[in-house]
Order: sequence, then structure tokens, then C-alpha cells
Amino acid sequence: MNRIVFGLLVVLTTALMGSSFAVGKMGLDYATPLLLVAIRFTIAGVLFALIVKLFKRPHPKEFVNWMWIVVIGFFQTAGVMGGIFLALRTITSGETSILTFTNPLLVVVFGTIFLQIRYGLRQWMGVLCGFVGVFITLGANLNFEVGTLFGFLAAVSWAVSTLVIKIHGHKFDTWVLTAYQLLFGGLILFAASFLLEQPKFIINSSSIFIVLWLAIPASIVQFSIWFHLLKKGNPEKTSAFLFLAPFFGVLSGWLILGERLAWFTLLGGVLIFLGIFFVNWQADMRFDFFKRMLPAKTKYQKQTLD
Repeated sequence: MNRIVFGLLVVLTTALMGSSFAVGKMGLDYATPLLLVAIRFTIAGVLFALIVKLFKRPHPKEFVNWMWIVVIGFFQTAGVMGGIFLALRTITSGETSILTFTNPLLVVVFGTIFLQIRYGLRQWMGVLCGFVGVFITLGANLNFEVGTLFGFLAAVSWAVSTLVIKIHGHKFDTWVLTAYQLLFGGLILFAASFLLEQPKFIINSSSIFIVLWLAIPASIVQFSIWFHLLKKGNPEKTSAFLFLAPFFGVLSGWLILGERLAWFTLLGGVLIFLGIFFVNWQADMRFDFFKRMLPAKTKYQKQTLD
């Protein structure tokens, strides 16, 4: 792929990721958090599922594999996005985006503890740099809100889903996995909304525009471009560009919502971006756990272990 086109697509997909935080915070004026995100991902999941059906992408044939998609949807969509939208009630969209995108740092920690993955010095330097950034971003003003906890739990959920996908993701067509984990996650969020909050949705032109923006450009278009880039480029190097997403989250919060850019937020954000960059860029990891778990000579093994 042409480098200029690749760069433009990277900027577009990460800008769409980041914009969803500010737009989502606007949506909270019209809907309760869990219901808003449930509507967003159910719409996105249904449309994406119809697309993969139309293009006859291979679907899982075994019930256990469908259950793994449900598990991934629980963590990747319900856990991550539920945590984000609950966080947006009490902290800024910029702080929420920075917290959420610490997930690559948590992947290193959880991968070491639970999956016996061995990471190099560069990755651990990234983790240390990133967590110092989190401390500065959220600790400099000594003002921890309940949204801080929800934002961090969203990052934890994202890290867990990443490790689950590392183990089981090779069983699925990428587009099918994306479509149905969005759909199942949206349905789980609907159930959570009716169990944990008093659902409310005010229907008007503004709320409809916000939902459609979150469901189509910020979900379907963003995911489609991102997976296209992962397919065309080196996945590890491409993933390093995720550090742009919280930058656009902070920027969109400032431009759209007029959120204040405090010096400690900017400094902490820069350290987090550097940490994520060190973790992802030219990662040198040995997946001894996966070598024992996966059969020899699989496509997945060639892509992630060699």
C-alpha cells in the first residue's frame, strides 16, 4: 500500500476512535450510558452481520466457538464500552480516552502473569513509562472520581479480550468475529441497562445523529479501515499507531466540548503514548504458552509466533 494512503487511513481510523469519546459524552444528554452504548453496538452489529452474510464469509460451525465470540463480545464490547460510557458521566472525554488506551500496557502485565508470555526490556520500559503517565494524568490534581475507576476497568476488560483473542481468534474469520462480537456485546449491554439503570432515551434529531455517528463512522467504518490496515501492513507496527487514538480523544474533547487541557493531562498523555509505542513497536515476544496450546504449523502460529 502507498505510504501516503496508509498514513491517511491511520489518521482517519484513529481520529474516528478518538472522536467517539467526545460524541459519546454529548450523547449522555439524551440517554443513559448503558442504553446509549447498547443501541450503538446493536445497530453496528446487525449491519455488520448482514454485510458478512452478504459476502458469504465463513461462520463458525461449532457451538463452543460461538460461545467464545460471546465471551469476546462481553469483554471487548460490553466491558470496554460500558466502562467508557459510565466513566464519561464524571470525568472528561480526554481523561477517559487516555485511561482506556492504557490497555496495551495491561496486556504485557496480564500476559506475563497469566499466560507465561516473556517480554523484552523494551516492553517493560513501556509499561513503566505508561503507568507513570497514568499517575501524572490522574494523580497530579489528587481528584479521583468514580469515572476514573470505570475508565481503568474498561482498559482491564480490553486487555483481557486481547489475550482471549490471541488464544482463540485464529479460529474465526476476522470480519465475522468483529460483526458478532459487536452484536453480542450490544445485546449484553441492553440486558445490563435494564438491570443496572433506569433506561432513558430522548428521541430527536441530535440524539439520532449521535447514535448513527457512533454506530456507522465510529464503529463500522473505523473497524473496517483498521482491519484493512492490519491485513495490509505489519500487525505489530500498525498496532503501534493506536497511540494516536487517545491524542484525538483529548483533541476532540477540547474542540467539541471545550474541555480544558491541563498541563498534567498533556504531560501524562505524552508519557502514556511513549509507553504504548515502546510496548508495540517491533515487539520481540516469545509466546511459549501458545506454542504448547496450538497445533503445529497453523496459519495463526506462523503469524504470531515466528
